[in-house]
Amino acid sequence: MTGAELLVELLLKKGVTTVFGYPGGAVLPVYDALYDCGGLEHVLVRHEQAAVHAADGYARATGGVGVSLVTSGSGATNAITGIATAFMDSVPLIVLTGQVSTDMIGLDSFQEVDIYGMTMSITKHNYIVMKKSDLPRIIDEAFYLATTGRPGPVLIDLPKNVMMDTTPIKCEISEQQIRTPIRGYSVHRSGYSIQCYHFNGCRTTSDLDSASI
Repeated sequence: MTGAELLVELLLKKGVTTVFGYPGGAVLPVYDALYDCGGLEHVLVRHEQAAVHAADGYARATGGVGVSLVTSGSGATNAITGIATAFMDSVPLIVLTGQVSTDMIGLDSFQEVDIYGMTMSITKHNYIVMKKSDLPRIIDEAFYLATTGRPGPVLIDLPKNVMMDTTPIKCEISEQQIRTPIRGYSVHRSGYSIQCYHFNGCRTTSDLDSASI
């Protein structure tokens, strides 16, 4: 099993059914794995920015986690606006980006950008997968972080050689599926305490505690 095949298997275990993406050289191993997989629908967009925005819309509509897949270099930088939007609006996303091989990182390689550094301020967390054995832990953590507390995007950078690695590993990952209520995109059935206070004309703390609309 390659790293890319493991990635797809892990996404399936997390309940992912749809991936929005645009192919490129650095993520071809992942696309090969997606092609061979029968359980994941890939929605082909026409621009990497659209992939992240589509995943964002999917998350808002379903309450699940939106997943997008883009290549390295300009493919990754094209996704930044969508990532920032999800961060500002607290939308749970997993953004998978291609990256050059681990031994080429930092050498100004073809289509190499520091997407990890670029997205530090607009993600809840981001990762560079430096070895295949880290994938199960990273996927588990990424989905947890994206959906708990204040929801938001998590970026996972995928070096090409790690996605092609066939080294056997022991894989353990939880299959928890979380539905995340997104503020502003769900019905409010109760008011906030200060709003209730003013609405009901409350004058005491006990009134404030019991106020509702």
